[in-house]
Amino acid sequence: MKSISIRGALASLSLSMLLSSLGTSIANVGLPTLAEAFSASFQAVQWVVLAYLLSITALIVSVGRLGDLLGRRRLLLIGIALFTVASLLCALAPNLWLLIAARALQGVGAATMMALTMALVSGAVPKEKMGSAMGVLGTMSAIGTSLGPMLGGVLIDQGGWQGIFLLNLPLGVLAIGLAWRFLPQDRHEMTPTRPDFDTLGALVLVLTLLAYALAMTLGRGSFGPLNTALMLATVIGLIVFVLVEQTAASPLVKLAMLRNPLLSAGFAMSTLVTTVVMVTLVVGPFYLSGALGLSAASVGLVMSAGPLVAALAGVPSGRLVDQLGAQRSSTVGLIAMLTSACILPVVPMSVGVVGYLAPLVVLTAGYALFQAANNTAVMADVESQQRGVVSGLLGLSRNLGLITGASVMGAVFAFGSASQDILLAQPEAIAQGMRLTFAVAAGLIVIALAIGAVSKIVSRRLIASC
Repeated sequence: MKSISIRGALASLSLSMLLSSLGTSIANVGLPTLAEAFSASFQAVQWVVLAYLLSITALIVSVGRLGDLLGRRRLLLIGIALFTVASLLCALAPNLWLLIAARALQGVGAATMMALTMALVSGAVPKEKMGSAMGVLGTMSAIGTSLGPMLGGVLIDQGGWQGIFLLNLPLGVLAIGLAWRFLPQDRHEMTPTRPDFDTLGALVLVLTLLAYALAMTLGRGSFGPLNTALMLATVIGLIVFVLVEQTAASPLVKLAMLRNPLLSAGFAMSTLVTTVVMVTLVVGPFYLSGALGLSAASVGLVMSAGPLVAALAGVPSGRLVDQLGAQRSSTVGLIAMLTSACILPVVPMSVGVVGYLAPLVVLTAGYALFQAANNTAVMADVESQQRGVVSGLLGLSRNLGLITGASVMGAVFAFGSASQDILLAQPEAIAQGMRLTFAVAAGLIVIALAIGAVSKIVSRRLIASC
């Protein structure tokens, strides 16, 4: 009976992870249709995607902490319900700006699901099976990412753009039912000594993260005065946040927690590695179409290989983590990523698509292993009262890596190709931009390996001194 309960809990958390990742990827394919339906510019309809991303980035830590205080099961149920209702509002939106507002609300629900799934799996699954559970969640995230564009295209063709949001209604109801039935009841949230929520700290962090996310996404690759002002606001916001947390009676993020070398290293490595993963999404389409001359359909087929490999590698990676240990598995995953990042810049264009696809498969499989290992290492020994906020910080580190990768790596690619308009660049110029971008990516992985090695040494010394 206990085995059935664990499987049911993992199924409910997996479906929550699938819904949140599907919400990220499925809307992208609908942007041209939305622009036509609402007679809007491409820049305007991009906010349908951006509003969702901004909500998740800004709120994921705060809702994680709320879960610690109010009860993670209770808040997850609220988050799934909010996501489902917001999906209905998206489908019923009469104009673009109400659709964008509904997408922002949907992002709040997605932030709750992302923050609390890993926190809840830590309490629902035995420690010796944590790696496997994290691998399953990684697989569901990859399936949602890869399935979104294909499923979205079919739904739009069959029933219009509303279908990409109506799909979430039956899935959301099923997720609520599974979570209600199988997730363990919250036990501590009604105690009279429950600490207060750090409202001021949460507000400062939300505004700081919004400033950073907007600085990285506005301007479509150009970094103008507004972006500079937003980056300055981000720096000031971080300073204010640290000061607020040092004086708060019940801080949103206990800064002393970040002195734990395994936690701080896990967050830093996650940001660096997801920045690298974003390179394949930023550079890949331009290299495949502009340098190798592939058709749009062929580009889409090659690009789908990454999420497909991640989906297939998730569960085996989790089992490998259980066998080898989280830290060793993390190192193996990073070495695999480094190897492929070093191979890609030196593969000549004459090799063709195979020369790009083979290293991409290795890089993605390495990322799947790293992610399962890093999530396990970060969440394994976290105190029960802090699981929500730590899970939120882990989710935030990934989001920041994706946002930074899209902006910074895109700029590196443009610089390396030495072209004002990348669409008009010659094949060799695009290949040169790709080489420089993956060389920078390899450097970031080396830094991640160094951070991991240093954290192990510091952690051993701390244990020896105790």
